[in-house]
Amino acid sequence: MNAEIYNAYVAILHDELVPAMGCTEPIAIAYAAALARDTLGVMPERIEIQASGNLIKNVKSVVVPNTSGLKGIEAAAAAGAAAGDAGRALEVISRVSPDQKEQIRDMVSQNICSVSLLESGRVLDLIITLRSGDLWARVRIADRHTNVVLVEKNGSVLLEKPVEAPGELSPEKRLLNIRDIVEFAQTVDLGDVRDILLRQVQCNMAVCEEGMRSSYGGNVGKVLLRELGEGVLVRCKAMAAAGSDARMGGCELPVIINSGSGNQGITVTVPVVEYARELGRDEDTMLRALIISNLTAIHQKAGIGCLSAYCGAISAAAAAGAGIAYLLGGGVYEIEHTLVNCLAVSSGVVCDGAKASCAGKIAIGLDAALLGYLMIKNQQQFRGGDGILQKGAEETIRMVGRLGRDGMRETDREILHIMIGGRERA
Repeated sequence: MNAEIYNAYVAILHDELVPAMGCTEPIAIAYAAALARDTLGVMPERIEIQASGNLIKNVKSVVVPNTSGLKGIEAAAAAGAAAGDAGRALEVISRVSPDQKEQIRDMVSQNICSVSLLESGRVLDLIITLRSGDLWARVRIADRHTNVVLVEKNGSVLLEKPVEAPGELSPEKRLLNIRDIVEFAQTVDLGDVRDILLRQVQCNMAVCEEGMRSSYGGNVGKVLLRELGEGVLVRCKAMAAAGSDARMGGCELPVIINSGSGNQGITVTVPVVEYARELGRDEDTMLRALIISNLTAIHQKAGIGCLSAYCGAISAAAAAGAGIAYLLGGGVYEIEHTLVNCLAVSSGVVCDGAKASCAGKIAIGLDAALLGYLMIKNQQQFRGGDGILQKGAEETIRMVGRLGRDGMRETDREILHIMIGGRERA
């Protein structure tokens, strides 16, 4: 395989498959708040949060881990300021003492946090300012959950770096395509990626098992198993849904993310692992299938953007279908058509923020992915010209990216308006 592509794909997997505890948007807020507190040097008396609409949308309804069940932006900011360890990045609030939990609750109840909409044109943009008397510190995060682009203290700039043009792809992600992804998965020296993939399996299966043991959200996984049985087709949906329910419900276990999302990380991992175990595939084969699943999801999301009105569970589920197709003996043809068939029937699912119903959307997306594989197994397919489908997987991925990135901007704004205001606009 071309060395440039090989090295790029290894780098992408190492960069993307990182641990996070809790939904990544509130955790990004907590991370920024922890950095700002460290910069300020004292506990804040006031916290000002300016956040992009997509960030607000994904924080509003999820439980922030280690806060005794608190939800929302204020809880995330207070948790970061009171108890955050910025050195742990997306696990910033993984170590919170009982006293700190009380402090977080007090800060929220005292209404020291203010929230405003940041209209910068970026889907992920966050400015947090902490104040104590005349002292203040400010941190800005843009485009990616840990991408700190500005740190200020009392008017002095301590760190500043340029932000990328909106929608600009990294050189590595420009090299992603399905044919090369499959070739890479088949030929990669697994020693280059084994540790991060096994960590993904361990963490993401653990949170799903916790979701099955305990009660979170709508308990979608338990409902599926109870009503539809425990065959692999049901189990792969149920386990992934249980993991999402646990995350949205404040489970204090880390998840290995994909494309900046824990739900997407779960969705690209768990169904593939369940199928590999059901089929008796060895570890190496399972890992190669996970490479296809992970990189295919990243490929789609590179065009859509990290936050969009397009539901990320759908792109992740389509990618999981590609990984399952590989486990079942499929080559490039079967993998591409599984992906396209899935996208043909499920691309209309919208993202209305992170919350309990994400588990149901994961299950629906995986239904479409499995249907996509079964269709091509039976020499059936949806074709270019059917709706938004184009000729070939790459053109279809490009058009879906256009739909999610450009076509759904107004949808995104309307969803945010409904979630925050709940009234029709004049």
